[in-house]
Amino acid sequence: MVLRLSESVHGEVVISMTMSTVTVRVDTATKEAAAAIYERIGLDVSTAVRMFLKQTVNRGGLPMDISPDPFYTDENLAALRESIAQAERGEVVVKTMDELKAMAR
Repeated sequence: MVLRLSESVHGEVVISMTMSTVTVRVDTATKEAAAAIYERIGLDVSTAVRMFLKQTVNRGGLPMDISPDPFYTDENLAALRESIAQAERGEVVVKTMDELKAMAR
């Protein structure tokens, strides 16, 4: 970060920082949905991104908890691979709705 000190016409010290431009590619639907949320709380996308970056620096890491999607557990992936293999072999597995609900518990 580069800080510049200067003196105003009134003799006050003015501190300014050099600024950088950040370009982010994101799909239009996500950007518009986020912009609508930010607008409801009085922010624009640029301000929200600056806040995110500042909080990342302040916390020394991401400013929110990131955890893996439970769908991608080793156990679930193994079950998915087995299901795909069964389908490729032409084996059809028939379950009632009650059996499926019991499996989800």
